[in-house]
Order: sequence, then structure tokens, then C-alpha cells
Amino acid sequence: MVEGLLRELTPQVLGALVRRYGHFAIAEDAVQEALLAAAVQWPEEGLPDDPRAWLITVAARRLTDLLRAEQARRRREDDAAARTLPGDWLAPAADQPLAASDDTLVLLFMCCHPSLSPTSQIALTLRAVGGLSTAEIARAFLVPESTMTRRITRAKRAVRDSGLPFRLPRPDERAERLAAVLHVLYLIFNEGYAGTSGPDLQRAELAAEAIRLARTVHRLLPDDGEVAGLLALMLLTDARSPARTAPDGALIPMAEQDRSRWKADFIAEGVALVTAALPRGRPGPYQVQAAIAALHDEAPTAEETDWPQIAALYELLMRIADNPIVALNQAVAVAMARGPAAGLDLLERLLHDDRVSGDHRLSAVRGHLLEMSGDLAGARRAYEEAAGRAMSLPQQRYLNARAARLGDTPLTE
Repeated sequence: MVEGLLRELTPQVLGALVRRYGHFAIAEDAVQEALLAAAVQWPEEGLPDDPRAWLITVAARRLTDLLRAEQARRRREDDAAARTLPGDWLAPAADQPLAASDDTLVLLFMCCHPSLSPTSQIALTLRAVGGLSTAEIARAFLVPESTMTRRITRAKRAVRDSGLPFRLPRPDERAERLAAVLHVLYLIFNEGYAGTSGPDLQRAELAAEAIRLARTVHRLLPDDGEVAGLLALMLLTDARSPARTAPDGALIPMAEQDRSRWKADFIAEGVALVTAALPRGRPGPYQVQAAIAALHDEAPTAEETDWPQIAALYELLMRIADNPIVALNQAVAVAMARGPAAGLDLLERLLHDDRVSGDHRLSAVRGHLLEMSGDLAGARRAYEEAAGRAMSLPQQRYLNARAARLGDTPLTE
């Protein structure tokens, strides 16, 4: 209980300190010490009446100590004092109205600032807003902790050097900045749901963190259709996770999954979110992807999937966002709705697209459609090529198995 509460409060407390005092890196250190104190004291002494105010009080005191220790000369002390109003040096009263919503949202916008690279945006978001330790983030992305430490340090330095004010974006900046936030959460979820490398197909804790953060943004921006669409997409996709792997970790394609194992509560919530969001105006890409996921999840069996409707939605999605991975999925949907020849025609357009021509997914889809058309030799070659390009061990095993099933000689990994 305490751990979950602390994770929820982390971005609120950090956002409050950064807004009042600046000094992003030092504020984060102070918050981490306050969280440690809470983790030790609260289980023994009980929760304070206002846990957030308690954390802000402790963190603010620690931040002041850190600033004083670091600022040996009066000039630096004067500079730090000039950053804040006199009343801001005091922790807010327990009955003061909370500004947690704005603080958390501003912190997300700061972590996803366009001046940062996507990898830095992801790392900083998980560290500052998600409350994950550097070691946890490093494990999730399969890099040494020292590498992730440098990445996060550089991101903090870039935020500091940018002079970015701690405030919500101006109206003319809002759409672009929110799109960056949603894209980062989307990338975090995808890395958790279908890891691009490593021994495991899924990293459940990373997907769960992305969903938690998306819920936070949806709570803060309940009327934004794309925020609702992204949360719905995550829920509807993650609903299938219990049935995606066999006991030995092998990948199970959607058509062969035991749908009784899918998370019914996630499906119901995701369908409700996208159903409410779609009528609000022109749908964005996350809403359309969520609508496609809903059609998959609501089909009682793979054979009863409404492929013509899914193909139509992919056509709409291609008009909204020219994305080669969307084009791959469209080819599969068209093949299922109109036959493999139609899907293979669409794939021909991607063979010379540099964004996807070397991706294992293109060869895997081509193998699937060739197999559907009866060209087993061509399908085998495509699966072998896909397996050679895949970085994830479960995907390699699955593709090698598909290739081996189409030939007389078993393949070795």
C-alpha cells in the first residue's frame, strides 16, 4: 500500500519542488530522500493526514540543506533566493488546495521536451514521473546501469541548460508538446509489451508503468480524445498478454490464443474509453488504433474477426499517419479481408522503403502472406530472413519454427 502511494505521489511532489525552487536535479535528490524517509516511517507510525504535504515538507527541508551545502558563496545563495517568492520556501499547509494536477502534467511536458532525444525523454519520464530507479530503467532497456545513469544525467543537464520555465505550454505549443508526451508513453508501452531485444517477449512491469502514466494523463486531461485513445489502445492490447506466451515462453500468435485468458476488465474499460472518445470530433491515430484493437478483442474467435471493418480502419489510419508499420498491418488486414494477393500487392510498396525494408516484421508478414497464397518455398525463405533480422529471442524461435514447419529439414537456431 505504501509503495503504491509513494509511486503515485512522486511526480506531484517533484513537480511542486521544481515549480517553486527550480534546480531539477537537486529537487529530485531531495524527493528521493523524502520517499526513503516515508518508506521507513509510515509503515511503523501510520500514514500522515496529508501524505503529499508531508513529503513536500521533508523534501523542501532537504532541498534547502542541499542548496546551502552546494552554494558556498553568497552570490549563489542570492541567485537561489531570487528564483522563488518568500512564501514558496515554506511547505504548503495541509489544507491548502492542491496543485498536483498541473505539477504532474508540467513535469511530464518537461521530461518530454522536444530538445531531448526520444531515448532521453523515455529515461527521464520513467525516472522523474514514474519513480523508477536508474537500475530498474536500465534493466528494462537491457543496458548497463552506468549507461542509463549517463543518459539521465545528460537529459537533466539539457533541461537545465534550456532554461525551460516550469509551466504548462502556451496554447500554440500545447498540441505538439502533448503529442510528444503521448508518443513517449506509447514507446514505453510497446517496449514492455513486445520487447525489441533480449530473452523475454514481454516486460510486464514496463507495460504496466506506461498504463499507469497514461491513466494519470487521462485523469488530468479527461476531455482529450487522443489521451483517451492511447489509454484505450494500451488496455485493449495488454488485455491479450496472459495468452501471448506458452509455458516455455514461446510466442503464440493472436489467432491461436486462448481468448478466455484475455483480461475482460481491460477490454471493457478500453472499449468504453474509445466508444466515448470517437464521437467527440475528428479521430486521431491512437483512437483509430484503439478501435482496431477493440474489434480484435470483441471477436469471440479469430474466425469471427471483422476483417473488412479492420481493413477500412487501417485505410483511414494510413491517411492520418503515413507509417510503414501501419502499412504492414494494413497489408495483413487486406489479405484477410480480400485474399493474400491483395495484401502482397500492398507489401510491394514497402520493399524499397528505407524505414522498414530491413525490419524483420516486413519479412515476417511477407512470409505469412506467401504461406496463405500457397507459395511455401517463398514463405520459408521469408521466415528465415525474418528470423535472421529479429533481435528478440522468442521472435527468432517462433519464426524459425514457422520456417522449419514448411520444409523437410528442421532448422537450428
